[in-house]
Amino acid sequence: MSAPSSLSDNSRYEQACDQAIAMCDGNLRSTIKALIMANEYLETELEELQAAIAAGCVPARAYSSEVATGSRDESAKQKTGSSRASSSAA
Repeated sequence: MSAPSSLSDNSRYEQACDQAIAMCDGNLRSTIKALIMANEYLETELEELQAAIAAGCVPARAYSSEVATGSRDESAKQKTGSSRASSSAA
C-alpha cells in the first residue's frame, strides 16, 4: 500500500477543493460535474497520445520537457524574436 499522505499534501488538496468549489459558486453538483468533464478530457488526451505512440509518432524529448515546464511558448517567442533580428540584420 502507499504511504499515508503528508499534512502538506492534504492541505494542498483541501485548498484545491475549496478553489474548485469557489469557481462553481459553491455549487457542489456543478463542481463534481466540472471535475468529471476535466477528467474525461484528460483521459481522451492520454488515449490519443498512447495511440500516436503506438503508431510510431513519438514526440521529441525536448518537446516533452517543454510541455512539462510550459516553456514551449517562451521558446517560440524567443525563436520568433531571434529570427526577426536575423532578418533585419541581413
